[in-house]
Amino acid sequence: MNIFFSVGEPSGDLHGANLIRELKRRRPDWRMVGYGGPKMEQAGCDLHTDLTQFAVMWFLQVILNYHKFRALVQRADRYFAEHRPDAVVLIDYPGFNWHIAKKAKAHGIPVYYYGAPQLWGWAGWRVKKMRRNVDHVLVKLPFEEQWYRDRGCNATYLGHPYFDELRAQHLDEQFVASHQANGPLVTILPGSRTQEVRSNLVWQLKAAEKIRARSPGVRFAIAVFKESQRALVETELAKSGVEADVHVGRTPELIRAATCCLAVSGSVSLELLFHTKPTAIVYSVSPLAFFVQKFFRRVRYITLVNLLTAEELFPEEVGVFDPHDPRDAHVLMPEYLTCEDPSDALAGHAAGWLTDEAAREELVARMAELKERIGQGGASVRASEYLIDTLEPAAPAAVSDAA
Repeated sequence: MNIFFSVGEPSGDLHGANLIRELKRRRPDWRMVGYGGPKMEQAGCDLHTDLTQFAVMWFLQVILNYHKFRALVQRADRYFAEHRPDAVVLIDYPGFNWHIAKKAKAHGIPVYYYGAPQLWGWAGWRVKKMRRNVDHVLVKLPFEEQWYRDRGCNATYLGHPYFDELRAQHLDEQFVASHQANGPLVTILPGSRTQEVRSNLVWQLKAAEKIRARSPGVRFAIAVFKESQRALVETELAKSGVEADVHVGRTPELIRAATCCLAVSGSVSLELLFHTKPTAIVYSVSPLAFFVQKFFRRVRYITLVNLLTAEELFPEEVGVFDPHDPRDAHVLMPEYLTCEDPSDALAGHAAGWLTDEAAREELVARMAELKERIGQGGASVRASEYLIDTLEPAAPAAVSDAA
């Protein structure tokens, strides 16, 4: 079997690598090729291009990189024609992967979308593309299976693959202990994309100033996703006047060591849930982007953890999280999708958790309950078994001796 992967985000690279390992464990003769990232390459994928280096956001970045994406789609099309892989597996990156799916279908190659994009939240009309070009929609969240099936897709719930990675992590416990030793710690997570760091770190650091004013003994640490972002983080830190340790590649340890966290919206919310860390979420956008998102977003929350506790997923009036609104009483991670200064709100939540132990412990208990429900892992195993079951021909039924 020859499986072509198309993966464009760092988190997708992680999920793709875990899936490849499970497939290799069961079918060591299968070949994995295509677009992905360094983790997939380490797991045994013959990488044609590191697509994660092109992880971009918003329309301008897409336009500026259009020629690169077009060339990659054409290259995949040639590969499909010349080598005809047995399946194409897509992970995340829908804007690009729709084109890959369309090319694969044109060649009659079955298409699997592992961890289907959250079309229900922002782009419901795109389900037509999913229905037309994807044969197997493998979803991460419990409510997604029915949503996709109601719209004519062959959907199957497997669980969230991120929990597989989290359960397999081996943390440096000495590092964790050293950061827990000298009083409360607030870990700042400014995002995995450089653009996210530029947009959000300034507000997180402004919140840190206000937290220190209310809780003088608090310490801060910044978890930097990759080395190339260190200089940007240190520049912003110097301008802010906040004292904080900066670490690259220590996100799991810094989350574990933290009393509470300030984070940017993304899959890291699942890691924060896994470690049951009280967290205030921010996602800062331009006034234009904030205006535009009102016409596309179909859910009230931008944080997966909050969606998983919502009684009504698709309210008539979407709006944004409001800590004073009774509809948001269930929220585990206060979140601020905003084009304004959110530092007062972020600081208020964090300072409250630092000074009110009972309130913090009550929140931790609620997070632990949700973790028990959805955080058991196994998605990579189930996905590999699904691929094998649907790609390998069924063994012929045994002929009865009596026939």
